[in-house]
Amino acid sequence: MLVPSGPRSAILLIGATFRNDTERRSVKQVVRTKQGAAVTEQNATGPAVPRVGRPRRDSQALLDAAAAVFVEFGVDAPVREIATRAGVGTGTIYRHFPTRADLVIAVYRHQVEACAEAGPRLLAESDSPEAALREWLALFVDFLVTKHGLPDALQGDGAGSDALHAFFTDRLVPVCATLLEAALSPDAPPVEAYGLLRGIGNLCIGGAGDPRYDTDALVQLLVTGVLARGGS
Repeated sequence: MLVPSGPRSAILLIGATFRNDTERRSVKQVVRTKQGAAVTEQNATGPAVPRVGRPRRDSQALLDAAAAVFVEFGVDAPVREIATRAGVGTGTIYRHFPTRADLVIAVYRHQVEACAEAGPRLLAESDSPEAALREWLALFVDFLVTKHGLPDALQGDGAGSDALHAFFTDRLVPVCATLLEAALSPDAPPVEAYGLLRGIGNLCIGGAGDPRYDTDALVQLLVTGVLARGGS
């Protein structure tokens, strides 16, 4: 189950249980950093002033690099590997993200946000609402299967896990609902977005390392069945 009743267990399933499908042929990166952390510097002649430019760029580079490294090695990847890919020192990482959990949460939230923002864009730019729904769900699958190791990184942080689960649900379920409404024919029975995302989560963990298991194909088959119920 992708979104079980307890938020703590939801994080476990969104994270570690998707490890089975991480040997995918390709992973679309949907991380786009929205903002960087501003730091202050004491002016020789006055009070501290914010420095936005470079810290913002550093934060962007760190999140992009961390996301790529987490896909390959999980969230326990060495910090020096992330720093090398971002072109910064390890000290820069710790200035932005004092703990590994801080970095993991930041990457996760930005990926959720990027996935959510992709929905309206795809709906506006795709050839049809159905095409937009299919492409967005493909992005959603790619997002899910790169979350192995998340529970370990958040171990002991119940509040952080709960907040992350709420953010995930609040941002992605409404986007899925909008895409479904646009893609379904008027006479089709309603489809609950929450339930659809749960079902897709189950499909993501079903391969158990089997190279013949094609999550994308199964998700697209599921979408075909959902849309066909109303004669779409």
